[in-house]
Parts: sequence; C-alpha cells; structure tokens
Amino acid sequence: MNWLDKIHWDASGLVPVIAQEFGTGKVLMFAWMNREALLLTDDTKQAVYWSRSRNKLWRKGEESGHIQRVHEIRVDCDEDVILLVVEQIGGIACHTGRHNCFFKKLEHGNWLIDQPIIKNPEDIYKTIA
Repeated sequence: MNWLDKIHWDASGLVPVIAQEFGTGKVLMFAWMNREALLLTDDTKQAVYWSRSRNKLWRKGEESGHIQRVHEIRVDCDEDVILLVVEQIGGIACHTGRHNCFFKKLEHGNWLIDQPIIKNPEDIYKTIA
C-alpha cells in the first residue's frame, strides 16, 4: 500500500488541508488537496492545492509570488485531514493581502477584522488582458 492510499479521501477525491506557519504555529489558511496536489507538494516541497472553484491544481503563489515552502506534511489520527507546516514567503497567505485567512474574530455577535492588509490585492494580482 502506497502512503497516499492511507489518506481517507472524500467522495470527490479531496482531503481538507490546514497550512500552519513554521515557527509561530499560527494557522494561515484552509484549502483542499487531491492525490496529485499532495504528491506534488511532497515532491516539490512547495504547497500545491486543489481549487474547487476553478476545478484545477493551484500552486500557492503562482500569481502572487507568495509561495509556501513545506517543512512538514502531517496527517491527523483519522487520516482525513492534512496539516502542512510551511514557511510563508512574503508574509502574505491570504488573497485579501493579509498575513492569514483568519482575520475576522467574533466579538459580541459581530465579525471584527483584527488584521491589517499588508499589501493591496490589486497590486498582488494583475489581470492579464
């Protein structure tokens, strides 16, 4: 049995993935992987995800340059969630230009933004004409 076969893939052939920052332990983002994405991530030591909205592989940082160098790949006890321990190049993991995707905190029944935008997304993602 191959190590990929030990993962409990969902009905769509995907597994949820959490990206955690190496050194700080901060959760940067949540995404999905299929078998090819996980294999490529292991082979290249750079995070590759599966984009459900685009229905294709998504190499983190392919447009923004904010790649994730993978230090560790872990699986949880049920073998149905992957944890990537990554170095976030450029300090921006979120497409909103923030350090991580979890920048909204519930306080007194309201979602409050508690992280600044590091770089304007319009400056990160250029539309190709």
